[in-house]
Amino acid sequence: MLALEVISVAVSDIDRSLEFYTKNVGFGLDVDYRPTPSFRVVQLTPPGSACSIHLIKSGDAGRIRNLTLVTTDLVTERDRLLKSGVNVEKIRHKTPLATWAGEWADGVDPERHDYASFANFLDPDGNEWTLQERGFQSIY
Repeated sequence: MLALEVISVAVSDIDRSLEFYTKNVGFGLDVDYRPTPSFRVVQLTPPGSACSIHLIKSGDAGRIRNLTLVTTDLVTERDRLLKSGVNVEKIRHKTPLATWAGEWADGVDPERHDYASFANFLDPDGNEWTLQERGFQSIY
């Protein structure tokens, strides 16, 4: 078995990012531990996820692209994030879906195929997240 449990996300200001991820995006705070003034561990988990993120203070903040959050209802999740102050891009879907060649079209895939519809947002440092719709019956 190999399970991905934690992804490190470099940020320039841990407190600002902690507020963004908990208050705006809705991640749960698992750990905020500071054993010394120069060492801090902040771990957050998206609701329903088995994988968490660690916020790491770094000058290389904003370098992660396409971290994917899967949702069963992309429209509802995007609306919730927008109301929480997250600047989420418009929803788009792949067309034609059968070949993954071709272009993007506006809106959710008309047939709501799994993994066909997307929307992106950035955290305060420019780390990019992709929302992706999957209409699964159970998560895992």
